Amino acid sequence: MQNRANARMNRKIRRGNGTFMGMNVLILNTVGRRSGQPRETPVAWFADGEDSWLIVASGGGSRHPDWHANLMAHPDRTSIELPGREALPVTPHRLDGADREEAWQLIAAAQPRIAKYQSKSERQYPVIRLTPR
Repeated sequence: MQNRANARMNRKIRRGNGTFMGMNVLILNTVGRRSGQPRETPVAWFADGEDSWLIVASGGGSRHPDWHANLMAHPDRTSIELPGREALPVTPHRLDGADREEAWQLIAAAQPRIAKYQSKSERQYPVIRLTPR
């Protein structure tokens, strides 16, 4: 069921409609860490200046989502698709310390529900900055 929902959202994004539940959404293109197969995942994003995007590996569970492991395993094979645009190669940077905190404040202000989810989780959600290659 999740695969069908993701495919539906990806079609919406490619047609130029990149919002879901009040959040901006992009398609994160990764490569499976074990399979080597291409993966497409709709992910909420937050503006980080004019040329970078922030994403959060929340996944709603006790472990990081699969796309996060794929992203970290093959960072050089990552791209994003913004609504109605062609794929753009990007480099992911996992934020730590003060950089993560600054980005997290921006994300939490934009979407308080993400901060609420984080407060109920035992793990710290990774925050990833995507910059064009």
